[in-house]
Parts: sequence; C-alpha cells; structure tokens
Amino acid sequence: MSEVVGLLLYLVVGGGVLVLGIGSTRWFSRHVAPVLYDLPGGSWAVGALLGLISLVGWVGAVSGRFESCGAGRSVRSARVARVGIRGVCWVAVLAPVVFLISGLRGRNCRSYEAGCAYISGTGPGVLAYVVVAGGVGLLCYRWRRAVGEERRARERERLRKLRKKGKGKSRAAR
Repeated sequence: MSEVVGLLLYLVVGGGVLVLGIGSTRWFSRHVAPVLYDLPGGSWAVGALLGLISLVGWVGAVSGRFESCGAGRSVRSARVARVGIRGVCWVAVLAPVVFLISGLRGRNCRSYEAGCAYISGTGPGVLAYVVVAGGVGLLCYRWRRAVGEERRARERERLRKLRKKGKGKSRAAR
C-alpha cells in the first residue's frame, strides 16, 4: 500500500515540477531572448554559443569520465556525485533547445498575445544552433572514430608482430 502512495506522490510531485520547470523556462527565455539577440553578433552568436554549450553537455553526459569522481568518499556519496554531474550535463544539453524553441510562435496562440508572439531573431538563432551543434558534433564524432580505428590498427599490428615472433600463439598451439 505504501508503495502505491509513494508512486502517486512521486508522479504528482514530478508532474508539478515538470510543468513549473517548463513554464518558468518559457517565461525566462521570453524575457531574456530579446535582450540577448540585441547584443553584438545577435541571434547568430547566441545560437552558436548555445550549440557549443549543448555539445559540451552531450560529451559530458555520454562519456564515462566521472568514474573517478568522489574518490575517497563512500560508495553512495560517490554515486550521488556522478549522477548529479551527469544531470547537470543533460541540463546543459536540453536547456539551450528549450530556450531557442520558446522564442518561436506558440502553437495554439493568437499572434497578438504577448506570450505567443514570435521573438525576432529566433529563426537565425535556431539555424546557427543546428549548424554548430550538428557540424561540430559530426566533426568530433569523425575524429573520435578515426582515433579509435587508428588505435585498433596499432593493436592489430602489435599482435601480428608478436605472432610472427611466435609469442602471440595460445599455450595449446605451442
């Protein structure tokens, strides 16, 4: 019985946090975006910067570089630290997307409503975001893939030389 109550409480609180989180980010971006788009470089620079932030967050979220985080702590606190860092990285991935999409015209809104109007400069910002996040992401992916292939080729060559000397065979083959 208590598990059901806990699940319902989790769903209600989680849903409320989700609704308030999306609503507050939309409100924040609708008030901050016009100011940012008026800075030198405009919406293109903002979109490119947000694309880089998303890319860095993605690298942090999918890499396993947090295994040493929390060394010298208990297992539980180290895990909490790793999960917290990974959560911050996922926020860095998703927050720029929410920020940019919030500047577009609302779906079921009238264009004369203040909370639904298109924010000037959002289109170029989204385009710059897609180009930077997609282009630089593709370049990073290809670079990491090339490094991995080179490492595997070196390992194959090393094993081939060992086999040539007779040291790469299994014990049963000797």
